[in-house]
Amino acid sequence: MGKVAVRVAVVCGVAVAVTAAVVVHHKMKKSGKWEKAMEIVKEFEEKCATPISKLRQVADAMLVEMHAGLASEGGSKLKMLISYVDNLPTGNEKVLFYALDLGGTNFRVLRLHLGGKGRGIVSKQFEEVSIPRSLMTGTSDALFDFIVAELAKFVAQEGMDFELRPGRQRELGFTFSFPVLQSSISSGTLVRWTKGFSIEETVGRDVVAELTKAMEKQGLNMRVSAFVNDPVGTLAGGRFTNNDVVAAVILGTGSNAAYVERAHAIPKWHGLPLKSGEMVINTEWGNFKSSHLPLTEYDHELDAETLHPGEQIYEKVTSGMYLGEIVRKVLRRMAEEAAFFGDTVPPKLKVPFILGTPIISAMHQDTSPDLKVVANRLKDILEISNTSLKMRKVIVELCYIVATRGARLSAAGILSILKKMGRDTMREGEKQRTVIAMDGGLYEHYTEYRNCLENTLNELLGKEVSETVVRACK
Repeated sequence: MGKVAVRVAVVCGVAVAVTAAVVVHHKMKKSGKWEKAMEIVKEFEEKCATPISKLRQVADAMLVEMHAGLASEGGSKLKMLISYVDNLPTGNEKVLFYALDLGGTNFRVLRLHLGGKGRGIVSKQFEEVSIPRSLMTGTSDALFDFIVAELAKFVAQEGMDFELRPGRQRELGFTFSFPVLQSSISSGTLVRWTKGFSIEETVGRDVVAELTKAMEKQGLNMRVSAFVNDPVGTLAGGRFTNNDVVAAVILGTGSNAAYVERAHAIPKWHGLPLKSGEMVINTEWGNFKSSHLPLTEYDHELDAETLHPGEQIYEKVTSGMYLGEIVRKVLRRMAEEAAFFGDTVPPKLKVPFILGTPIISAMHQDTSPDLKVVANRLKDILEISNTSLKMRKVIVELCYIVATRGARLSAAGILSILKKMGRDTMREGEKQRTVIAMDGGLYEHYTEYRNCLENTLNELLGKEVSETVVRACK
């Protein structure tokens, strides 16, 4: 085929695709299907509404659960777990240590050298590893053996500068981002898995013991000296560089928060008096549930299909693991009931979790005049090519609705923590500064989500108080 023929073929191919999109769109309008599709979108938007009055109800309901969770074990959907971290970093620490961060479908291994007062972090090396899905629902031994094998590879890459003196062990900080009931700073039993993990034999076991067993099996000379949850670790890391950090929020695959609580406000604490008078509390707010949460039939359907139905409801409407799946479910209904993509439902649209949150983030934030990013994602991920600009605008609107609800509800959660600490109002004659350490891919990379959260929190707090509350990325 000559160059002219090829050019003609390409132009014709584009013309056919555009014509197909126009034909689909006009057929929808003629049959009333477009109106049906718009009805589905409008109904969804109304059910996802988060007016400020509702957000305040959510914050107040979460605050009640926080008090109940601090009063007794099992007294609330919010576990309000005692972290055993009652002394936070000062910035003067001088040490070389390792960290293992198991937070979801990936984990990180790190080596940190803290230089002491005024020097901060002298050096930092890390690697990130994806966990095969089969290990997320396999056996405890298989999961921890895999993690330790990767940790051992990381340690093996060290130079002579990191050789241990005889009789010494490497110190490991273990960040484990799942609900754990701790009994000390270096031990804790798993309450339940979240974020797609489901290994029943690990529930009720000491997670540090499971990791230690795997390290001993592989001859790795290392011991866990500190065992913390993700937001607790983020809070401690934030305090190392900023003494005003009093809380931490994780918005990534999952969602959680931790904050510094006064010892006398923890009725269930029966240990020795705390010298600092404070304790870091891991709220496990992802499990929050309330009649004030704006839930739709798509949320109920998603919940029923997860490994842990009825649990982590707040997380399922705010975190990165689920936002894309909610968009997919709405689009599937539009395809089934309103022929939104033509006479047949695109097969890929029936695949659970095929629309990851990074995909809806890219579509939501598409600024091209013809929404080319949306078109490309639909074609590459869902194998849908016959969409008009008007249809693509509707898809962007769906992404906006889901992200806005999630971000605004996250802001309500932050408000509840500020209320618990008494930092949601200005104290007369006092200029306090509240810094919240933020972490997680959703917050860091989904700009529209982050901006919506920030604007909503400012609206909830008011101008004067919001100027004293700072969000700082890890």
